[in-house]
Amino acid sequence: MAYSIELADRVREWLSTVDHIEVEEKKMFSGLAFLVNGKMCINISHENLMCRYNPVLEEEVSAKTGFLPMIMRGKQLKGYCYVEPEGYRNPTDFGYWMKICLEYNKIAKASGNDEAEGSIVIEWESLVGLFGLDLSLMVFLPSLFTYTIFP
Repeated sequence: MAYSIELADRVREWLSTVDHIEVEEKKMFSGLAFLVNGKMCINISHENLMCRYNPVLEEEVSAKTGFLPMIMRGKQLKGYCYVEPEGYRNPTDFGYWMKICLEYNKIAKASGNDEAEGSIVIEWESLVGLFGLDLSLMVFLPSLFTYTIFP
């Protein structure tokens, strides 16, 4: 698996302490996504956290140790970033990232397909930017939340 099992366990353990949330895990593109209340919240990609946070925090977040901007088609994707291990290693820093992701999750718009109740749909632009994929390589079946990558 191309993501850190230890980091996934750490995220899982932290989320288990939060009341009134529903957590679902999805393996996607060699990583692991944690969906909270049906919305992408925080992911694990190799040794990095991938965070979804309120874009109004961009200046504050970008000053944090370990921050890596998420670049899509040569532009920074606001509200998403990677965090390298030195940025989340200690418990206080780890808690910071988890909290901003969960806070934004409360107000984040769920991308969805009303025809497929309970399905999760991620906006194309966000998905492509999150995983650095070429949109032309993807086939999307929204009712099944299935992504297929062709070699």
